[in-house]
Amino acid sequence: MARHAMVSSFLNLFPVERNFKDFDVSSSPELLLNVLLRARDRFSTACFLNSNGFAQDPYGGIPSALAIGVAEEVTASVGGQTNAFTALKEFSGKHEDWLFGFFSYDLKNQVERLTSENPDHIRFPLMHFFRPVILIFPENNNWRIGCLPGYGNFSDPDHVFRELIDGPMAKHPPATEAQIRARVSRERYLHQVNAIKNHIQLGDIYEMNYCVEFFAEQARIDPIWTYYRLNQRSPAPFSCFYSLEGKSLLCSSPERFLRKKGKQLVSQPIKGTAKRGVNDAEDQRLKENLYHDPKERSENVMIVDLVRNDLSRSAEKGSVEVEELFGIYSFPQVHQMISTVTARLHPDCHFVDAIRNAFPMGSMTGAPKVRAMQLIEEYEDMRRGLYSGAVGYISPEKDFDFNVVIRSILYNAADRYLAYMAGGAITSGSVPEKEYEECLLKAAAMEAVVSAR
Repeated sequence: MARHAMVSSFLNLFPVERNFKDFDVSSSPELLLNVLLRARDRFSTACFLNSNGFAQDPYGGIPSALAIGVAEEVTASVGGQTNAFTALKEFSGKHEDWLFGFFSYDLKNQVERLTSENPDHIRFPLMHFFRPVILIFPENNNWRIGCLPGYGNFSDPDHVFRELIDGPMAKHPPATEAQIRARVSRERYLHQVNAIKNHIQLGDIYEMNYCVEFFAEQARIDPIWTYYRLNQRSPAPFSCFYSLEGKSLLCSSPERFLRKKGKQLVSQPIKGTAKRGVNDAEDQRLKENLYHDPKERSENVMIVDLVRNDLSRSAEKGSVEVEELFGIYSFPQVHQMISTVTARLHPDCHFVDAIRNAFPMGSMTGAPKVRAMQLIEEYEDMRRGLYSGAVGYISPEKDFDFNVVIRSILYNAADRYLAYMAGGAITSGSVPEKEYEECLLKAAAMEAVVSAR
């Protein structure tokens, strides 16, 4: 694997405190797997954001990034007194550098007067952001490595290259042990959906996102290898891997929560799902059916209205627009209906407040948002934790891009507990049996990966 340093004007976009250097690398998914495996031997925290080369995203930020090791961090713990959004404002204000991190769904309790009492077996914190020791941008065959001073050999990009990149490839993934069970039986699922529909008929809500958990106790997986298999099976534009002190997120999300570039805000809610066809003709028919389906359109437009309202709280007056309604996008497992809402950030609105004002993503709650979240707590049997939250980055210029954590596996290595969740929007037109089938369709890729099939 040849390498050489290059001089690029791109360097001046990065903080001068970091020591950056470019390398020629024969890039591949297997190499990225190996970098993560080697990084794990040296650091307990890492974040890999992976767009999988999706070229259809005109709002895209950095194509991929590897953030390794904690130089500084900020955390809000479950049950703690820290206001996560205030703490992030202070943390981001201290650093003109790249920051990586996540917001858990249960931060809703700091946004609204809500509570979370259901059990949480993974136990990620409510929020975590860190300034990485090592930052790698693996774009095609040009890999940029940026290091902070004061971390010994890991302050030297050449050393990082030798230690993490230029070495033998791993060959044999360890065995996976995971006996998956459904937290909610089919019968209970149908009962809960009918109960939620009753709330809709009474005028309590218009729509609610109802999710169920699939889990395994005494599970044994290698999170990095399992993420690699998940990403090979179901590549997505907002894929990510996040490890934090023995807890791991393996994510193949197709959904953007919120993007800021300059003054522009972009949110892209997903509502509407159809399976892939066995051939091109069937695939096209399923896409057309999804586009014209009145139930899926109704779900989508309700969430678009909710997102418009969320963005208006942070936007210049009159700047909120729906740039695309009912767009149909294809992924390896499913077709999705995606809409795009944009706005201009108000000059008096801090960028962290724009995140707070839109959190959590409306596609994962329902409408009206607060009442839907109250009913989610009542009808679901687990705490969502990081599921339905968001993972992403904040750039030195205070731009950001965050996904919605769906199509994801969560793993607590200490407790050997594995879980993934799936769900969908329940409306007055929902057929409980069809909603259950859609739930299983969304869970299929995760089930296949942890069952090592």
